[in-house]
Amino acid sequence: MGHHNLDSLDRKILRLVSEDARFHFWKSRALYNVSGAAIHQRVQKLSNLGVIKGSQFVVDPEKIGYETCAYVALYLKDSSDHDRVIEALRKVPEVVECHITTGGMDLFIKLFARNNQHLMELIHDKLQPLGLSRSETIISFSTPFDRQLPISSIEESLAAEEAEEDDETIEE
Repeated sequence: MGHHNLDSLDRKILRLVSEDARFHFWKSRALYNVSGAAIHQRVQKLSNLGVIKGSQFVVDPEKIGYETCAYVALYLKDSSDHDRVIEALRKVPEVVECHITTGGMDLFIKLFARNNQHLMELIHDKLQPLGLSRSETIISFSTPFDRQLPISSIEESLAAEEAEEDDETIEE
């Protein structure tokens, strides 16, 4: 995983797109005294570097009939099957996240099901045949918040760290 050194304009752009992915480049011109074309080029650069991973509309699963959100810890019979299982999970549309984790489990996934019956079918018909020794399921009752990493808070934290480093340098 690469870390990229971002300048203040990059961080400002990240703050804008994290708050509203549909912001207009020309609006940023007034905010930062930079042309819309320059902002567009910076967004492209950040996208090419993988700092920005696209933009999308977020569909509320519950509004389209997927009322059950579940997190499932997967324990593989053979841990060397990671890659094969991950590729198989990509083909299950209800699985929206897959994480390789530390601890006893091999994989941790998030999925949406229409209801508890559908969840049971997914576990028995689509997950168990992948070569699981077992699984543990946690059902989420609600999501009080769901957000991106808050860029403005990170900027404040970085600025505070830099100020502390500057103070230490001065004291030496």
